[in-house]
This record gives sequence, C-alpha cells and structure tokens, in this order.
Amino acid sequence: MHKSKLRIALFSGLYAPFLTGVSVAVHQRVRWLLQQGHEVFLIHPQINDKFPKNVGNRPMVGLEELTVFPNFSHYAFPTEPLIFYKSLPQPLSDRYWSDTQLLTQFQPDIIVVEEAAQMRGMYSALLQGYGRPVGVKYAKRTNTPIISVFHTDIVAYIKYYLGDVFFNLLRPIVPQLIKQFSAEYDLNVFSSREQLEKYQKLKCQRGEYLPYQGIDCEKFHPRNIVHNPIPQDNRPTLLFVGRITAEKNVTQLIDIYPLVAAKIPDVHLVIVGSGPLDEEIRKRAEKFVSGITIWGESHGTELLGWFARADIFINPSVTENFCTTTNEALASGTPVVAANATSTSEQVISGHNGFLAEPNNPKDFAQQITAILQNPELKTTMGEQARAFILQYDWSACTEKFENKLYQLVQASNKQQATPVQ
Repeated sequence: MHKSKLRIALFSGLYAPFLTGVSVAVHQRVRWLLQQGHEVFLIHPQINDKFPKNVGNRPMVGLEELTVFPNFSHYAFPTEPLIFYKSLPQPLSDRYWSDTQLLTQFQPDIIVVEEAAQMRGMYSALLQGYGRPVGVKYAKRTNTPIISVFHTDIVAYIKYYLGDVFFNLLRPIVPQLIKQFSAEYDLNVFSSREQLEKYQKLKCQRGEYLPYQGIDCEKFHPRNIVHNPIPQDNRPTLLFVGRITAEKNVTQLIDIYPLVAAKIPDVHLVIVGSGPLDEEIRKRAEKFVSGITIWGESHGTELLGWFARADIFINPSVTENFCTTTNEALASGTPVVAANATSTSEQVISGHNGFLAEPNNPKDFAQQITAILQNPELKTTMGEQARAFILQYDWSACTEKFENKLYQLVQASNKQQATPVQ
C-alpha cells in the first residue's frame, strides 16, 4: 500500500556541532525521513560566539549533508550556553522567537519534539529554557498530533547538576512536574522499557516504548580495525568515549584502572571526549602516565578505529537512556562492561555481549573487566555476540518503526477530525 508523504516539523534541543548522542541520533533520523521522501522542517540550536571556539570547529556531520535534499528546510533558534555546561546550548525564551509562528508557516502534519524537557528548561530546573512546552500551542489550536521523544534521564541530570541537597528540596514536586510536562504531548516515547517504567512511576502521561534509537551498523563495524589509532601498540585496551561530565561518572575510570592494572600490568585505558571535568581527569591520570591516555575528542575514521581497536568498552554512567556510544561499541564487535542501570541492561546482556557491574563500584567493574581480558576465548565470543545482538537496532529498522508511529498518529488524528460531532 502506497503511503502518502508527511510534512514533519522536528524540534531538537541538540544538533551538530553540539557533540552529544542526541545530536547524532537526530541527524540520522532526519536524513532517513528525507530519504523516504518526507518533507522535514528541522528547528535546531544556533551556534554563536558565546560558545567555546572548539565547539563550532568540530568536524561533525550536520546541515551540509541535509541541505542537498529539496524536501528539507531548517531554522536555527537563538541560544545561550547552558549554565552548568557551557559547551551545550539552551534556547532563549519565547520572547526572542516563536515556535507557533514557525509552525504556522510550515503547516506540518505532525510535530516531533526531541529533548522537549531540555528545550523547556528542565535540565536547569527551569532556570533557563524556552519557557513553555514547545510546539504545543500550535498543535492544540490546529489539532495537529505532537510527540515528545525522551532521550535523557532528566531527573538524574537535575540531581547531578544541582546536588543532593537542592534536589531533595525538589523531590516532592518532581512527579508533578513530569506529569504536567508529559501531559502536554499526545505521546511521549522512550527507547528503553526500563526508562519508560521509571517515568511512569513518576506520573508520566501517555508514555510508550518505541525502539527509535538506532545505530549505523555499516559505519560502526569490526573491519574499522584498519583505522587503528595506535597500530604499534598491542596492549589490551580499555576505551571510554563520551562527554567528560559528572553524570557520565568519568572519574570512576581512574579508580577502576589501577585495580585492573594490578592483575594485568600492561593494560591501557584510553579516554576519548571533552567536557567540564577535563582538567580534573587529566590531573588524576598523571600518576598513571604510562597506562592512561587522555585522548581528547575524536572524529571520523579515527573514532571508528578506536571502537574497533578496543578490547573492552567501559560505561560507568547510571544516567543513560539506551546510550549511543555503547551501541557504537557493540556494533564494532567490542564487548561492553557497563553499570547495571536503567536501560543499560537492555543493551548489555551480562555474560553474552559483556558484563554489567554494580553502579559506582570500581572493584566490581575491575573484576568484570579482568574476567574478559584473562579469557581470550570469552572476549572473542562476546565480541561476535555483541555485533550480532546490535544488528536488530540498525537505523533502518528503528527509524521505520518511528515512521510507522508517525503514520499511526496522523491517521488517528485525521479520523478524529473527520468524525462528525453528535
């Protein structure tokens, strides 16, 4: 059956050159929708001189790959740096630009808001942000279906950045905030069943599991070992790739390393990424100068090489929601040792494609890592199973499910509007 093409307005609080898993996911999703012939209007954060210079200079795939499509248009909304993380954007309030005006001009069939909570300002506990639910005013006025895509564990992020004391003051009202926020949208989708369950307990309205978070399994592949960044270095390599921030628990890597090195003296830990904890990580790693490499940011074939070169990928974060870099490691045939946290257990099947370790427990992480490194046969088997497991989450499969959900919502909305009032 031939499906009509949709006019999709897609808001994202994060996009290239802002380096996050969300930025990568949004780009892949928009490109796939464009390839299917849909008309997409992407509303994304503006890069300006308020941000560190290295942000704008990143060689990330972005708009230049989308503007070749005649069915693509975009708008960069005005931004300022996020209070707690100057390399990430926060939308200026609705006094400076109008989502309703943009939507009125485009007249979409459906509205998608990715990281709606961040755009509203919930990352900063409403200290910064757009000021009202994005897209909702237009959607209600025109009966246009609108969905929110949950990428991030908002509650965990607020706790990390505001601290336990202030968060405990907010705790009693968090369920009410989540209820009020989620009720604005026709549907709130989660890529993790566990994350959905967590937020339903926090009174999330109209939540649904949808495996929309994919990975390019052709791009991330074991064959990328040909791009090995350290071809003359044969040491067993532990890899972390991500933002160097508090919520990623990156400092725990420095605690894990000596425990592994006590059993495997030549082990090499490589930390790839950048963020506000750069200086602290570098300082703490100084005493392990021969065993820990702070690489900084990595892009292109070099990054692909790191994922394929690593013997084990480590993810100590407890705030992930179907983490992108974990998927990239698995697609590259690299076993993962990750914190046993919400959604991670849906990516890492302990004993199959890696191990789950007790959160915030460097000793347990070290034991799981050592168990793999000391058993080459187990490492090989886990690597093969890692690749086989993640194929079900290839972008084409995930985005087709996402597209089908958009069609369902549009069709339901059309039927509702066509039904005569009794």
